[in-house]
Amino acid sequence: MYNGTLSASGNTLNPKFKLVNTSTSAVTFSDVKLRYYYTIDGEKPQSFFCDWSQVGSANVTGAFVKLPTAKADADYYFEIGFTSAAGSLAAGGSIDIQVRVSKEDWTNYTQTGDYSFNAMDTNYVDWTKTPVYVSGNLIWGSEPN
Repeated sequence: MYNGTLSASGNTLNPKFKLVNTSTSAVTFSDVKLRYYYTIDGEKPQSFFCDWSQVGSANVTGAFVKLPTAKADADYYFEIGFTSAAGSLAAGGSIDIQVRVSKEDWTNYTQTGDYSFNAMDTNYVDWTKTPVYVSGNLIWGSEPN
């Protein structure tokens, strides 16, 4: 993962993901969820956009979840999922997922200090602060404490 927008503040969260299947068998995309943790910086309705993915933007879903107890570096996460039409990811295969999140009124987020924000890298790196789940089980990365 890396962030497409590295500025401390902006009206859009813009992470880019490379999802890699390191197992020895195919994984059904509809069983996979990725989470990006952040602070909303002003409670407002939000919008999710998938700009591009090899599985088709229409097959990538986004949902917003408010944490029951806010943490210093996260009070929300957005969860990326897939429709059944996305198919499966072969063993050793990978896909890219480019998404954006904004508030419906386009007010700014402050990314500095957000749990999943990567302010340094401009290309894909193993970023453990964007956990991945398969069938509800955490299989990679870590959640905020």
